[in-house]
Formats: sequence, C-alpha cells, structure tokens
Amino acid sequence: MTRSAVNTLWATALVDELARAGVRELVVAPGSRSTPIVLAAARDDRLRARVHLDERSAGFFALGVGKATGRPAAVVTTSGTAVANLLPAVVEASQAGVPLLVLSADRPPRLRGADANQAIEQPGIFGPYVRESFDPGLPVLDEAPLRHLRTVAARAVASALAPRAGPVHVNLPFDKPLEPAPTPDGFLRDHPLAAHGRPERAPFATVATGRPRASEEQIDELAEWCAPERVPIRGVLVAGPTEEAERTGPAVLALAVALGWPILADPLSGARFAPARGALRVSGYDLFLGDPDVGERLAPDLVLRIGASPTSASVQKWLLHHGGVRHVVIDPTDRWKDHAAVATHYLRADPAEALGQLVERVVSGPADGEWIELWRAADEAARRVIADTGAGEAEAHEGRVVADVVDALPSDASLVVSNSMPIRDVDAFVAPSDRELRVYGNRGASGIDGVVSTAFGIASQSEHPTVCILGDVAFFHDRNGLLWSREPDASVVFVLVDNDGGGIFHSLPIANHEPAFTRFFATPHGVDPRPVVEGHGIEYDEVAPSAIGARVDAALASGHSTVLRVRTDRDANHRLHLASRDSAVRSVAEALG
Repeated sequence: MTRSAVNTLWATALVDELARAGVRELVVAPGSRSTPIVLAAARDDRLRARVHLDERSAGFFALGVGKATGRPAAVVTTSGTAVANLLPAVVEASQAGVPLLVLSADRPPRLRGADANQAIEQPGIFGPYVRESFDPGLPVLDEAPLRHLRTVAARAVASALAPRAGPVHVNLPFDKPLEPAPTPDGFLRDHPLAAHGRPERAPFATVATGRPRASEEQIDELAEWCAPERVPIRGVLVAGPTEEAERTGPAVLALAVALGWPILADPLSGARFAPARGALRVSGYDLFLGDPDVGERLAPDLVLRIGASPTSASVQKWLLHHGGVRHVVIDPTDRWKDHAAVATHYLRADPAEALGQLVERVVSGPADGEWIELWRAADEAARRVIADTGAGEAEAHEGRVVADVVDALPSDASLVVSNSMPIRDVDAFVAPSDRELRVYGNRGASGIDGVVSTAFGIASQSEHPTVCILGDVAFFHDRNGLLWSREPDASVVFVLVDNDGGGIFHSLPIANHEPAFTRFFATPHGVDPRPVVEGHGIEYDEVAPSAIGARVDAALASGHSTVLRVRTDRDANHRLHLASRDSAVRSVAEALG
C-alpha cells in the first residue's frame, strides 16, 4: 500500500473520531505537512473548516470558539515555528480554563535533531500549559495502531473539557508523499472497526468526566459559617472571572438574596449583567474600596469567593487588608486561585452546585440589616458618581466611553473586553444591569495579544451581536486578526479607544520618570488605523466620545464588521480617572457617616 494511502486513512480516522467526540470547528493555518489532516477535514461535512494565514490569530480564534461554546475547536498547523506561534493562545487557554485542541503536523521523528528543514522538537513544546500531550507516531496501516489513534482522539477531546478544561496537544508526524490516495478495498473490508469506527457514528471511546462535589458535611459546615442560628454574619460574596459564567452567575445571585449579603461582581463573573432578583450588586467598588477608611468601615466577618482573582486592584487590596477574617474559596479546578494567600478555607467543588445546596440550608438564616444598608448606601453614592462621570468635561473620559458602549448593547449581546484599561474601566464605571450580557475577556494570562481574533471567534458562535472594546496597542498587536472579517457568520463592532500608546502605565510610579517613560512605556506610535481597517474591507468611522452610544447602535443594526475609533488623551484621561476616584471616595465616605 502506498504511503499516500496510509496517510489518507490515518488522517481520515483521526478527523472522523474528533467529529464523533463533538468537535465542530476546525481552524487551519496553511502549510504543506498538514495536508492529510486538512483534506480529511474538508471532506467531513460535520466540521466547519476555516482558514487564516497567521497561526497566532488562528489560535486565538479557536480560543474564542471555546469560550463561547464550552467545546474545543481544533487548530491545525504545519511543522516548525508554525506550532510555536500557538503558544500565546495555548497559555491563555490553560490559565483561563478554555477547551482547545492543537493538531500540529510534524516531520518524521528521524529528522528531528538532524539539520532537516523545518524540523524542531514539537512534542512537549507547550510544556506545562497543556492538559495532555499525545504523539501517536508515524501512520501505520494496521488494526491496533488505528484503534489506538481513534482512542487518542476521544481522550484528547475529553481532556480538553471541564471540569479541568484547557488545551490539549496532538502531534502528528507524516512522511511524504502527502497528497491523498484511495485506501485498498481489502483493508477497509478486513478491518471495519479500525477503518470506519464504531457503528452509527458512535465515539470509539466515550470518556466520562465528573465534576468535584462538596460533601454534605462540608456544605453543612459552610452554612453554619454563613448563617449561624442566632448571630448575623457580616459577609460579602466576591464573584470573580469564570469561564462558566452562565452557570455560576445565577447561583451567586440566588445565594446573595438568601443570605442578605452584598455582591462584588466582576464583569466576567456572570453575576454583573443578569437579572438581580433582589440581590444587591455594588457599583463602583473599584473606585472606593481602595481607600483605607472606607475599606475599614466596610470590614467583613466572612468572605465567600467564587471564580478567579477579581480584576479590581482595589478589591484585592481590601481583601488583603482583611486577611485575618474567614475567607472561603469555592473552585472546581486544581489551579490555585489565591495568589495573595488570604484564603482560610479552600473547597474544591462545582461552584454552581455548591451554592445551590447552600441556598437550601440558609434560607432561614438571620440577616444583618445594618450591614446590607451600609453597602446599599455605598452603592447609591457610587452610582451617583458614575452617572456624573465625564459630564461637562472638555476631555474624553474613557470610563464614560465604555459605560455608554455597554448601555447601548441589547440583551443577549456578547461583549469582548480587552485587557489593560478597557476591562478596568468596565469594572469601575459600568453599573450592574438586569440585561443579560455575555461578557468575555482573556484574563487567564491577561495579555493584550489576540483580542481581535478572539472576538471574531466568539462572534462566529452566536446569533446575537458582538461588540469588542479595546485600546490601540491591543488593536495593532492583532491587526492580522482583521482577516477574520471575511467569515460570513462572524461580524464584530470594535470600539477602538485610541490614546496613542499604553495608557495604563500612567497609573504606575514610572510615569514620573521622563523621558524614559514616554519612550519605553507609553510608547506612542502615531499610526492611523483607517488604512489598516479599510484595507480589509471593514467599515470605519471616527466618533466623538459623546456620540459613541448612538453610533454603536447604528453599527449593530448594519450587521457588518465595523471599527469605531474614539480618540482620547492619555494624560487628561489619567487625571479624570483620579478625579473620579476621589469623588467616589468622598461620596461613599459621606454616605457611610
């Protein structure tokens, strides 16, 4: 049998088994060595195959698919540095807990370390950032190797899924020739299971993964801490970023109502933009909790935290200051989520399930009326400041820009928020809302790379509109991601907050050290994005800060990918942020007496 026929059947069996395990999206970065995999995918009507010339953009698009669906997309590369370009997306998927499959084509093992062209050590290239790594070896047309390959495909998909979701690497060496060829009928007839898989397109191996569950004793103990029979507890729920926001957010809100506790709900928690049903979600906590006097006035007896560490530096500072109180973290994964070492108890359990059990135990617990009223007063005071943010200012306030953008979004819209200032501005200046918004951000490793591609990946999986807020540095960092605008099912409205450099660095002490600060940190670039955007056939518009809400609404109505550029000034914006923080602290301190 020819080598071409062996490669064809091997790749066909792998792709067939991935589809049986639930993979529906395959993202291809072009190259020769991956020919058998790509052509097998092109023949399979269960898969949507997409193409992008940049491996990094391909990886982040696949990451966006995983974020939106909870199922892994497979990204395919050729050999060599093509694989290495996936590392940023793999790291983000690993740190954030997002399912992702990497299928890297490779040269034959005999060429590794032998000065062969485009041959590097691909097995293990992603180090500790993959949940599992498979290297099934060169294709062999025999019963046992093919059965093993199908099992590898099933295991790879299962390993990428929750509760320990993340990236999985399958390295696939192929020898030439790589072009497709028919497999002899004799082999197909004599080895039906290996060649065709199990009957009725059933998976070759169904791998069941269970979620960790809290015991009845653990839930009972937690209920006693949260709602003892006679003594009201001054507790706070801190809902951090989570990749299962739609499951966890409602459970957090239900428990807050049952306990009568306030919630500090991160934008990525699922509890910030959803029906509150009577829960108190505190606004603007990032603006006032960093103040020592206000933070002391709101000192808790107990903190119950769900999700990753909150975006807000003020909340993290407040938690650290009150590190002596009982602090319980509920998390289902084996990634430790307490870098400040403030947790006193760590419960490895499914948060949505554990909180639901807890609600059943504490519905009759006594609430501290004075405690919730303190937080309500702080919330109302902060809301007044947020409402006045940027009003009458000669310069654009980026906090007001992002608030107006979010206000313009319809229910069920997807909001993708870049790192650095955009996510912090959403956290500080966007009030909680009963509108159900799906909010996404790459907070696993908190990089600015791949934001454009991630947004397109998310948009491709939703029938509802997608808006992405990002800064100019993140925008230009992933300008190749704009090529994804060619996908007919992936339109995104980008709100480009352009302050010509890295605005977040103005909040650091290094800002006082000129001229090094501007050259090496703020890094103004002076690049006009219009030619870049219009060169990709995407609509572009310069928008005044005061008009951004209406312009977003119009862009969403068009159904086309659009870039809306809002120009701001870094120095002025930093001053306005400081003024907003000072106003919030004064207002909240006065409200708390």
